[in-house]
Amino acid sequence: MYKEKLKSIRDEKEITQEIIAKHLGIHKGLYSQYETEYSIIPLKHLITICDYFKVSMDYILNFSQTNNYNKLNMEMNKTKTGTRLKEFRKSQKLTQEKLAEILNTTHSVIADYERGRYLIATPFLYTICKNYHISADYMLGFKD
Repeated sequence: MYKEKLKSIRDEKEITQEIIAKHLGIHKGLYSQYETEYSIIPLKHLITICDYFKVSMDYILNFSQTNNYNKLNMEMNKTKTGTRLKEFRKSQKLTQEKLAEILNTTHSVIADYERGRYLIATPFLYTICKNYHISADYMLGFKD
């Protein structure tokens, strides 16, 4: 998903895992687990890393080989993400139940994402974007 990019970007910038972990406010061991995908990195940390290294979400998730980072729009917005998730779902003629089934979750989780109560989980965002060829930067409201 993102482990190759996380490591290569960090190595390219000659930044240690300790420095990134400190920037995220976590222990180095946890960051190491993110970089190896032993633990799934929460979207809020992935966004912080994108901003820190000035790379787009699509680039870090390997959806694009071109880095289209836009500092002005790199802000977490659960409501905008929820709206875009709902628009996507409707454009694909999927019910909340069907999308939940595809993502192996519950209808109420999808409803909470769409209402902007919670930010979508990293694996769910990745699955949607990869399977439906949608920009993660767009889904998160970083670009129009």
